[in-house]
Amino acid sequence: MLLRSGPAQPVLAYLASLLIGGTLATMRWRFENRAAADAYLKSGGGAVACFWHGRIFHGVVCRRILKNKPTRVLVSLSRDGDFIARTVERLGFPPIRGSAGRPGARLSKGGAEAFVEAVRFARKGGILAITPDGPRGPAEVLPEGPVQLARIARVPAFFFGLAARPAVKLKTWDRTQIPLPFGRGCVVFDGPLAPPPRDADEAAMEAIRRDWQSRLAAAQERAEAALTRR
Repeated sequence: MLLRSGPAQPVLAYLASLLIGGTLATMRWRFENRAAADAYLKSGGGAVACFWHGRIFHGVVCRRILKNKPTRVLVSLSRDGDFIARTVERLGFPPIRGSAGRPGARLSKGGAEAFVEAVRFARKGGILAITPDGPRGPAEVLPEGPVQLARIARVPAFFFGLAARPAVKLKTWDRTQIPLPFGRGCVVFDGPLAPPPRDADEAAMEAIRRDWQSRLAAAQERAEAALTRR
């Protein structure tokens, strides 16, 4: 696969960053429930920000909200992740490389090191952008990793629903969508949600995980629905 070719990746990442940035700039975007996000960003605190992996191209538009706020993206150490990391860095989001793993699974593929780096970054006031169902799914299932990260870093969570029309829909595990130029887009915010209590037990953490998953799914549904309204 060309995207996994080491020599080709820098060139392809450069072209992809131009395509993504250029496309999003031509679109008309609306932002819903933004006031709380703007207020929190002025506070100087860090946060965990989640959106689904299938909307990873849409997520770049959030730099309009983040502006000069330090922001990094958690990207897996897979070969596909190499391409994504190069691309998002060109778009202004330095990556943290590693995988947070799945519910009940031990951290692997650099996950432990990435987790520690992410916690330190968030504690210093950075925004950590996460596609919680990546890198392999299951699609639109939020694992415990982001909940644990927010609990340990003592930072709140935000959820972004992202939609664009028209968009190319790929037949990938995450049903990736690629926005097309001169279309419409919508970002729906939910948050900030307070970090889980330090002493939360397993049952409490699972309840929070389910709640966060439902909130992210609801934000995504609202973003999609917004584009069907005239």
